[in-house]
Amino acid sequence: MKVVLSRKGFDSGAGGCASPLFEDGSMASLPIPDRRSGVTYSSIGPDGLVGRLVHDLSGGRVRDRHPAHLDPDLDAGSLPRLPGWRGSLGQTGSARSHLESQGVGAGDVFLFFGWFRDVFEDSAGHWNFLPRGRSVHAFFGWLQVGEVIPMPTGAVAEWAHAPWLSGHPHVRRGPEPGNAVYVASESLVLPGLGNTGLAGYGTVKRVRPKTVLTRPGSKSRSLWSLPGWFDPAAGVLPLSYHGAPERWSRDGDGILLSSVGRGQEFVLDCVGRPEAAAWIASIASSGPP
Repeated sequence: MKVVLSRKGFDSGAGGCASPLFEDGSMASLPIPDRRSGVTYSSIGPDGLVGRLVHDLSGGRVRDRHPAHLDPDLDAGSLPRLPGWRGSLGQTGSARSHLESQGVGAGDVFLFFGWFRDVFEDSAGHWNFLPRGRSVHAFFGWLQVGEVIPMPTGAVAEWAHAPWLSGHPHVRRGPEPGNAVYVASESLVLPGLGNTGLAGYGTVKRVRPKTVLTRPGSKSRSLWSLPGWFDPAAGVLPLSYHGAPERWSRDGDGILLSSVGRGQEFVLDCVGRPEAAAWIASIASSGPP
């Protein structure tokens, strides 16, 4: 099994700000803008909250009527769905090539993370970032790969066996040789644990210490605190794009990583890391903080 730490959602480049952490501990990853999408921010979810959030938190740079790249698509309640719908992720270009070169496929697990900051709603009903609040990288969802559907030509025949994908942004791209969609498995099944009783995809309901990557108290959100078994010095393959020894340092039983500033998909081969399955399951658990 491989685990992919997958950077998604608003950031300083796409969207121009962080996604929100709410006062009750819940969180929402804001999808990046996409002019080719048929989905607007205001149409995501039942109450128009996503549209209000992107408008207020971006200072009006992104409007509620703007089209959104809803990907990864992990929440059945985000949009009206066709029968058979399951979570999915689209990827193309160099990021897709990296996943292919790393052998990512059925059974492997994406853990999606992004940039989050604390927010509050003021008396006028506008959303604002909390001064001196948290600014962290945190996990917001997961997807275990059940099937990879290449879509190089953009023809309907490529995805006709999964018609519920019709609205997915990577189905609408037209001919693109590297384009593909990773469709989730129905259940999360992990080595040594078997069927965990969790769905093969979903969103993290509450931010918890175990779902935050950024080291507590760090001034840099890119300094991550990870389990000790991530340590590449143990003679196992390092997290992709993070092979330089100077990026890693011991921190008690754990390991610190100065993560790279760019890149979407960081792949870790879990051979020789039997602890990985329980760690993935603990992040996917939707229990209270």
